[in-house]
Amino acid sequence: MYIHRYYMLMFQDIHVFNTATMELLLITDLTRRQVERNKLAREKQLREAAEREKAAMEQRLLQYQEEIRLANEALRRSEETADLLAEKSRVAEEEAMLLSQKASEAEQEITRIRLNNMKAEEEKVHLERKTREAELLTERLVQESERRAAEAEKLKDELLRARIAEKEAKEKLLEFLSRNAYTAAITPVPNLFPSTQVFTSDLQADLQNLQLDAEPLPSDLTSYDLIADGDVDQLSLEIEKERVDYWEKSKHLQEQLRELRSEIEVMKVGEKQCELDQLHEEQMRLGENKYSTLKKVKSGSTKARVAFFEEL
Repeated sequence: MYIHRYYMLMFQDIHVFNTATMELLLITDLTRRQVERNKLAREKQLREAAEREKAAMEQRLLQYQEEIRLANEALRRSEETADLLAEKSRVAEEEAMLLSQKASEAEQEITRIRLNNMKAEEEKVHLERKTREAELLTERLVQESERRAAEAEKLKDELLRARIAEKEAKEKLLEFLSRNAYTAAITPVPNLFPSTQVFTSDLQADLQNLQLDAEPLPSDLTSYDLIADGDVDQLSLEIEKERVDYWEKSKHLQEQLRELRSEIEVMKVGEKQCELDQLHEEQMRLGENKYSTLKKVKSGSTKARVAFFEEL
């Protein structure tokens, strides 16, 4: 009986133990499930938070990438702008150098033209001086020729008058000797003085010589045909020679004057139109002016503008 009660109590205790164990297991299972549910909920919350954080990070990453892209684009544009500015600066410097070089060349050309004009002016003054000297020489030669011609005419007149006076003197002497010889032949006188006889014979000899030399005078004494001896011929030859020399010199001087005048006219035309005027006329003939030049400078690429400046 005791054993039965013992077993009964033992079975009761076992039953209670089992019940308690089962309750404990149930509580443990419930607790575990609650923990699991809490864990799952926590994990879900963490996952959702992580996803939200991931989405936010992805959004920020996209934003950062966009900002980086925009920054890179801005950097690229700034680099291109810097390159363009550097290229423009280089082109501007080259254009400035070319313009400075062209200005220097233009100044040198102007200086050369001025020097040429000065030389041309000096040559013009020299040619004008030579022209004046040639004209003065021509005038002096003309005056000298006129003076020589007047002297020749004067000499001819003097020689004519001397010939006339000589013939008149010969005629008078011939008349005197003829009259004396006639008187001596009519009234012979004794030869008391031998010297007188010698003188009479000498007079008769002179009379014969004068009769041989005497020539009849023409009616017109103003004619130059009376002068026919060697002196007048020689004088005429000298005068003719001087006239020929004068005309040759005058002709040579006239040719020199024409050449000088031609050179002066050419120099005057050259002074009126310098090389810059000729270049301007050539450009106007080709239809180029300052507006077309500026248009060419502004248009085209950098190399084309540099090449255009080099062509100027």
